[in-house]
Amino acid sequence: MKASVVSTDSSDSSTAGEFLATEIRRSLSTPPAALVLFAAPQHDHGAILSAIKKELPDTIIVGASSAGEFTNVSSGQGLACALGLVGDDVVFSHSVGRNLAMDATAAAQEIVSRFTPTPPGRFPFRAALVLADALAGHADILVDQLTLATAGQYQFFGGGAGDNAQFQKTTVFCGEEVLSDAAVALEILSSKPIGVGVSHGWKPASRAYRVTASDGMKVISLDGFPAIEAFVEHAEETHQNLDRKEPLPFFLHNIIGVDSGAEHRLRVPLAVDEEGAVVCAAEVPVGSVVRIMKTSTASAVSAAKQAANAALDALGGPPAAALFFDCVATRLRMGDEFGLELSSLQERFSEVPLTGCNTHGQIARAEGQFSGFHNCTAVVCVFPE
Repeated sequence: MKASVVSTDSSDSSTAGEFLATEIRRSLSTPPAALVLFAAPQHDHGAILSAIKKELPDTIIVGASSAGEFTNVSSGQGLACALGLVGDDVVFSHSVGRNLAMDATAAAQEIVSRFTPTPPGRFPFRAALVLADALAGHADILVDQLTLATAGQYQFFGGGAGDNAQFQKTTVFCGEEVLSDAAVALEILSSKPIGVGVSHGWKPASRAYRVTASDGMKVISLDGFPAIEAFVEHAEETHQNLDRKEPLPFFLHNIIGVDSGAEHRLRVPLAVDEEGAVVCAAEVPVGSVVRIMKTSTASAVSAAKQAANAALDALGGPPAAALFFDCVATRLRMGDEFGLELSSLQERFSEVPLTGCNTHGQIARAEGQFSGFHNCTAVVCVFPE
């Protein structure tokens, strides 16, 4: 497989799209078979996609709005980044699942219905990049149902579309379409393994609580008491400041870990309602055991390195390109120190095209790793040469 990564800080969306397409084609010496686009929310996404399609009419295009964009050599908010992929040892297709908020199971089945039913024998390794409108919710159900619908034959990686943590409107791209309440997938059939690594670096910092009532993304009560009381108690015990009217600064450093056995699946609290329920970035099931979690800059940097190493180990050969996703909450919590996490990846893949973005949640399901839809988690995917 051959790959190229290009980014632009042009604020003119048509110009940005034309630049990305022409530079990738020039770098690869051929039009890419597939192109993955991450574009900041201030872009006119329809215009950028049209410009790319005009230059690359036969290329499969998928992507999402983002909450911070990066490559080997660039990073910021307001960029557009693209990864182009081509090769004789890989086959791509794309699909869309709509009405995610109403029926995530049906959306997953719609996506899988466009996958290759019986891949040719020389492409035994199956994976898919999945990008979802996280504001539609149910991304965890989507990933579970994708796994069931494919009988566990596929690795999944990706994330929730972003809008720089405004939580107003997030979109995914397929061809020239800009979609909300949907998920898109890039199916990848390869003759060689694709590596996926996952790590978050958070540790339990509180006692265990049982979720006694929840409604979608809202945790109503823990151990029978309004959910916020557990956070108030934890703030007092750890000498932190929790402002119930402006809780996000506290929440970014004190997130929820859902006990899933060997690991904790993370959920970011965002707000508190008048009854003391805590609104999160993803669902927290009734009956689950949760803890308030803690981390550090060093742990976040280490987690990104661990995810990269796990992906490279799973690849078992030289990489052609890498994708990196981490949570917008991680960037907001770390501030300028997020650059330390990013630079550790840029150094690890200094000779390999690397791109990615901050997402509203991360998707990772790969063999031997904890699975599903995550928050505040580093996900790295590497493609084989």
